Amino acid sequence: MWFTVNIYRRLIAVQLKAQLQYRAAFLLEIAAAAITLFMFFGALALVFHRFGQLGGWSLAEVAFLWGLVELAFGLMDLTFSGFDPGDFGQRVRKGSFDQILLRPLSPTLQLLGADFPVRRLGRIIQGGVILWIALALLDLTWTPLKLAYLPLVLVSQIGFFGGLFIIGATITFWTVESIEAINIFTYGGSELIAYPMHIYPAGLRRFFTYIIPAAFLNYYPALFLLDKPDPFHLPAWTPCLTPVAGFGLLGLALLFWRFGIRYYQSTGT
Repeated sequence: MWFTVNIYRRLIAVQLKAQLQYRAAFLLEIAAAAITLFMFFGALALVFHRFGQLGGWSLAEVAFLWGLVELAFGLMDLTFSGFDPGDFGQRVRKGSFDQILLRPLSPTLQLLGADFPVRRLGRIIQGGVILWIALALLDLTWTPLKLAYLPLVLVSQIGFFGGLFIIGATITFWTVESIEAINIFTYGGSELIAYPMHIYPAGLRRFFTYIIPAAFLNYYPALFLLDKPDPFHLPAWTPCLTPVAGFGLLGLALLFWRFGIRYYQSTGT
């Protein structure tokens, strides 16, 4: 256990040293990412200023959804970037994944430490700031249960989107090229759950509730934390499904990953 942690720490340290060689470019990249996302949210704020609400939700309530998922997705992208399907497909195509398999370390651990893009801090900072502003604007009634539940929601979202990255990476064992459709569930999914689910058409809403359980990761936790009624009248224990959806998908993704490695065949390059 401690050996694994120490190896992971060293891999991340190497990544950090390499990225901090050009500090000015590094800081500018973080700033550019944060400014771009803030401008996007600023445009949404102007829409709220004109129309007042979105599906009965105020700007502060939507900002809560937005900030939480942006923070979680940024942290996931920082941690699971080695499994990014687009980059991982190049590893498979060029044969560099074969080198990973030859080393006396877990391939999963190596990929977790293979890419640690600190530039993602821009998205993380932006999500954290928006979430903090939303919490300051909302008149929430905090209980010990809610205080414990909020970080669990954050970690569950990280596990969920990390699992999708792992699934997308595993598929490239057979396709070699990454499948762009996986971005619908990763980047597209993060955008979708940044807004109240009841504003979407019924078919899309059902798909991202019962097929891809994204609704349980942000919308239902928000209903619980904000003390808002459920327009779909699901059971009162529905918010308890958040860790089941998040860690359940991550567990299935890791099983699929092990299956893929077992039957992996090199491209020969």
